[in-house]
Amino acid sequence: MSLNEEVELLRRIPMFAKIDPPKLKLLAFASERLTFEADQELFRQGDMADAAYIIIDGTAEVLIDTPRGPLQVATLGINDFVGEIGIICDVPRTATVRATTRLTTLRITKDLFFRMITDFPAMAVEIMRVLAHRLEHTTQQLREVSTGSAP
Repeated sequence: MSLNEEVELLRRIPMFAKIDPPKLKLLAFASERLTFEADQELFRQGDMADAAYIIIDGTAEVLIDTPRGPLQVATLGINDFVGEIGIICDVPRTATVRATTRLTTLRITKDLFFRMITDFPAMAVEIMRVLAHRLEHTTQQLREVSTGSAP
């Protein structure tokens, strides 16, 4: 994938959609492209967060540790952004993310991520929206489980 193709990929992600193409080119250039094989972990729950990942190709699963073993709570695919909670909140990883197929990502370091949201407040607003939607979805799932209406 060329740098221009990576810029187009970034533009399809809501939190990056309003950023000027030259700035996205800088983000794409400064990011590291990584490939993970199926069953390989991007990161593990409890690890310190040092980067976030944008999925370019493939799928991954989000797992949380429970007393009964790992529980899959989400599936990720193309254009999904993962790992930002740990770097925003400066907390250990809240889940494990594992490739379910061959997975290609752009790895955005914590420093680069914070430079981007400092330079582009619109990106910070979009991140808040994404996190708020995730929280709403999780709250709904918890509500369904607690009332026994989950499938």
